[in-house]
Amino acid sequence: MNYGIDAYRGLISRITKEYSSALVAKIRKLVEYLGNTVKIMDFCGTHEWTITHYGIRTLVPNEVELIAGPGCPVCITPAYYVDQLIKLSLEGIEVLTYGDAIRLPASVGHTPRSLLEAKASGGNVRIVYSFMDAVKYAKSKSNDMVFFAIGFETTMPSVASVILKGKVPKNLSILTAYRYTPPIVKHLLTEVKAVQLDGIIAPGHVSAVIGASSWEFIPKEYGVPTVVAGFEAIDVLAAIESILEMKVKGEAKLVNEYSRVVRWEGNKLAKRAISEVFEVCDAYWRGIGFVKESGGFFKDKFRNHDAVSQYGLRDSPSDLSREIVPGCRCHEVVLGLCKPIHCPLFMKICSPSSPYGPCMVSIEGTCRIWAEHPEALILKEVKSISATLRSMDNKLST
Repeated sequence: MNYGIDAYRGLISRITKEYSSALVAKIRKLVEYLGNTVKIMDFCGTHEWTITHYGIRTLVPNEVELIAGPGCPVCITPAYYVDQLIKLSLEGIEVLTYGDAIRLPASVGHTPRSLLEAKASGGNVRIVYSFMDAVKYAKSKSNDMVFFAIGFETTMPSVASVILKGKVPKNLSILTAYRYTPPIVKHLLTEVKAVQLDGIIAPGHVSAVIGASSWEFIPKEYGVPTVVAGFEAIDVLAAIESILEMKVKGEAKLVNEYSRVVRWEGNKLAKRAISEVFEVCDAYWRGIGFVKESGGFFKDKFRNHDAVSQYGLRDSPSDLSREIVPGCRCHEVVLGLCKPIHCPLFMKICSPSSPYGPCMVSIEGTCRIWAEHPEALILKEVKSISATLRSMDNKLST
């Protein structure tokens, strides 16, 4: 039996390697035909992890520039939410938060600087692993609690469905920092003129909920080839190949490479739960600004669950300048305007063990991913330098 399993794994590994090699060869041919640089944004933080972890930037030609996008919910969560939760925790209200968000920086000059520091100072803070974990814990206690709800459309159904079933205990309220993803892509394509994209790799997890059709506006309205992709290295390579092929043909279409998980219409039950509980409003993204119709806030009939209403909290910043840490370029990194290595704080005063900016906090944050995979970045730089030297040699010889 073990021999059979090992043989099967070996066969799958060999097929995957051969298919990956074929994709890379096809990508090289397409780039050679195009003859110019192609900028592709991988929206999702998990895609960026895959690209960096597997060294995909070293596999594709230098003319293919892979740019990380704003697909890390922790990275774009406003600092003013953290400020207010810190205050509540120090007043005795128990704050339930995900493990990465506990280190999310508060506003500039705020002390304590994070929920983790608040906990060290006596604040009532507890890490939970899901909303159901928070519900289960709250039912076992009688004190008042606030769940810090961070995420995109992927995590919204987990809260909405429990609320609709009436399973949320009265001592648990929710601070929603939910954000919708299509609006930030529209914002990026219309408002951020410095980023000119030739293709977009749309997020797989989010698309499993909202459907591949949610991204159809990108090729239709902006003429940018778009591929919904999975998270294996071969998925990303297939997405790159598909975008390049569309560029060669002069087409802009939406391709669902992740059809084994993502349906065109998405998860109808999950989408219905989201729409029943949350209303769409303009919302602030840390360091980016207000983005139209990008926030998910409680509808009036569910305000009894809303921590903002219950504790008189702010749902917008009072001072935008305090949202960006001095010297930090996270707000530019999430928009693809710069790379982590261009930030003066990167791996100096800002590192995975001591995050100073929000992009170094989460495992989906671009700065954290780059910090934990330096070998892939070094290889890419060496490759780029080698290509430049070869080009110089050719010019000198002629």
